[in-house]
Amino acid sequence: MYSILSATLGFILIGLALLDAFETVVFPRRVTRRLRLTRVFYRYSWLMWSSAVESTFSGRRRENLLSIYGPMSLLLLLGFWALMLISGFAFLYWAFGHLAKAPEAATGFIRSLYFSATTFFTLGLGDIVPATPLARLLTAMEAGVGFIFLALIIGYLPALNQSFSKREVSISLLDARAGSPPTAVEVLRRNRCSQNTNHLEQLLRDWEYWAAELLESHLSYPVLAYFRSQHDNQSWLAALTTLLDSAALVTAAHGGDCQRQARLTFAIARHAVVDLALIFGTPPESPKQDRLPTALWETLVTILSTDGLVFRTQDNVEAQLKELRQMYEPYVYALSRRFHLALPDWISDNTPMDNWLQSAWEPPRRLLHRDPSSPTTGRHF
Repeated sequence: MYSILSATLGFILIGLALLDAFETVVFPRRVTRRLRLTRVFYRYSWLMWSSAVESTFSGRRRENLLSIYGPMSLLLLLGFWALMLISGFAFLYWAFGHLAKAPEAATGFIRSLYFSATTFFTLGLGDIVPATPLARLLTAMEAGVGFIFLALIIGYLPALNQSFSKREVSISLLDARAGSPPTAVEVLRRNRCSQNTNHLEQLLRDWEYWAAELLESHLSYPVLAYFRSQHDNQSWLAALTTLLDSAALVTAAHGGDCQRQARLTFAIARHAVVDLALIFGTPPESPKQDRLPTALWETLVTILSTDGLVFRTQDNVEAQLKELRQMYEPYVYALSRRFHLALPDWISDNTPMDNWLQSAWEPPRRLLHRDPSSPTTGRHF
């Protein structure tokens, strides 16, 4: 009876590990099935880790510890898969009892587990050998699975690192174009039209492709969402939210020629946040505080009008913007709570400090950025 139970458990462990590894590493489409080992692993391990860090640390120490989770969880997940496969084959060896150590028969689950580990990692020690054709077949199969597992890791880690680096390059470029942390107002102020060149339209076009790449990479490799940016005041979610804020503001209020590009950028960015919320199981949740109340909206209009930016004269601009915001803010707010990432403001403080102006060896620098072609004295690029 124990042989049937042991063999059944072994097949279940091997099947679950191979299916989960295939869906996570090889399968390019998103998997929305709720019951997945990887999803359960990340949900509860992140919950325990983030809760412990949030309740104990703050500031930079908190960010540093939260940033450890992404790489650490990846190594733990790979080890978890390997342990499942080794244990699964060990149960099969134990069930069939066809391992031998001359001149005595090898018995016991611990010895089967040891033999399975040496076979999986292809050590070939030879102190325990398969004694029957069935045991030899299982040994060859496990060695093949071990080689495939190693090949997957070799191909998976560079692809993951490349996707992360590509994401962070664009976020770093946003520093001088939208401030640190980025805001929608700074996007419009620093990328306005100048001498028949619409910098804002070009920026929205570039970030349309970035949002599409973010959607594809984070659906294929969800673990990337746990990898935090190099600077504490930057993140993939803050960049995506700033992009949505800017595109929504241009679509609702701006009278320039880049409205069509703003709509296209808004569409792909909103698509990204909705799909990511679905993948990570974070249903939309209305923010507890309005990110752009009426008083702040009036300040925003005053700032941008002073800088010479043209707004449409319709009375329902604020209502149109609020309608667009309702399409994405509940999703980005839910994602921010899940990953403990701060959402950007609409308006920065009076003297925003870009990351490129800071240094550990020099006092902080605060410069006024002014577009030479602009007649105003605001901060422009």
